Amino acid sequence: MLGLDVCEFGGQVLELLWLTMCYRGLMADKDLPIGEEEDERNLNYNPPAQKTLREIQDLDKDDESLVKYKQTLLGAQPIAVSSGPNVQVTRLTLLCDEAPGPIAIDLTEDLDPLKRKCFTLKEGVNYRLKIHFKVNREIVAGLRYHHVTTRKGILVDKVSYMVGSYGPRVEEHEFLSPADEAPKGMISRGQYQVKSCFVDDDKNNYLDWVWCFDIKKDWDE
Repeated sequence: MLGLDVCEFGGQVLELLWLTMCYRGLMADKDLPIGEEEDERNLNYNPPAQKTLREIQDLDKDDESLVKYKQTLLGAQPIAVSSGPNVQVTRLTLLCDEAPGPIAIDLTEDLDPLKRKCFTLKEGVNYRLKIHFKVNREIVAGLRYHHVTTRKGILVDKVSYMVGSYGPRVEEHEFLSPADEAPKGMISRGQYQVKSCFVDDDKNNYLDWVWCFDIKKDWDE
């Protein structure tokens, strides 16, 4: 009886695992709303009315300390970029102390080849994402970075990072994500696909792109 019970139990476990994988696969096959990461606690949040950079600079002109503070944050002169998006995402860099060389993705070129050009990531290493972007004309509020990671159509991970609010300047801004660990183990090795997007509080989608990486046992495998 013990042997029969164990077999029945094992069969039930395998069936449960199979149903779980099928369900996750069906969910991953849908067009995942990677820009809708906010939970119910944020549903009642209304972002403040947006003001232009000129309006902000013209406020409280008689308050010398406030004027100096705004100049420190925003710069003394507005940046004049008349064309193109207010926010330009230029580069995604994967930072890993163990990597043999830099891992960077240029987001100013054609994004379609990124779907097929995978880079190698050694299993189990710690890494962080750095996003490089420019703000050209007006202050942007509540920038967020979202991404959804899948493998063979199955959802693996979904993250959302609050990047913050930024003013225009000539130099690029940078956002560094919290540290994360790459998948590890023989079962985890293989190709992963990531769907990323960069949005703000007003639901402006400044860029979305798809990229991929291979988890391998070693860097040069």
